[in-house]
Amino acid sequence: MLPSPGEDADKAGPVRAMFSQIAGSYDALNRLFTAGIDLLWRREAALEVLSCGPKEVLDLATGTGDLALALARLAPELEITACDFTEAMLERARHKAERAGLAVHFLQGDALALPFGENRFDAVCCAFGFRNFADFGAALSEILRVLKPQGKLVILELSPPGRSLTSLLYRAYFEQLLPVLGERLSGQAAYRYLPASVAAFPSPEALAQRMRSCGFQARYRRLSGGIAALHVGVKPEVA
Repeated sequence: MLPSPGEDADKAGPVRAMFSQIAGSYDALNRLFTAGIDLLWRREAALEVLSCGPKEVLDLATGTGDLALALARLAPELEITACDFTEAMLERARHKAERAGLAVHFLQGDALALPFGENRFDAVCCAFGFRNFADFGAALSEILRVLKPQGKLVILELSPPGRSLTSLLYRAYFEQLLPVLGERLSGQAAYRYLPASVAAFPSPEALAQRMRSCGFQARYRRLSGGIAALHVGVKPEVA
């Protein structure tokens, strides 16, 4: 049984099981359901990460590694660590990196208890995985801990549908058609969880405020008429 929005205490286990089940079809269905625009969103996120000139980057909830691999293509000299708590996803990511000849260090780990020391990374990024964390505040605190002063956090996430025509049309597709297609094509009920997880996710304004309350200087911009949002946080200099 998949978790319902708000069942944060019991979220990690079912989410891990869900992503293990759909790892084999994850990339193909993402391309199909977004008509490939998710790759453009990830490129936007990668360029935002690279704009601070980082040397070492942590990609959280990397899944099958699309954002980490985009960073590696754009900046081959970058030292990239990509972390996820689902081994089946990481297996796909490692295979993709090896096939493309890209250097990324993949490891299994929990975003709420990162296995790194303080002030380690120049940037941390997360694409379409933040909403699956069991505790947003704890995740932000861990990210703040491992970032260097003036380090950058970049979060790419789907947004709760707004009132624009694009958002309304996408909402009808996202909530009604996508779950049915996803279940038929993947043979799993995981895609019924996706609309619920997005609907329960904070609005861009609310997430930015939560980032500020955790200590970040935060801003965001909407993408594709508000379907997604790119959040940017900066860790202040140590006083």
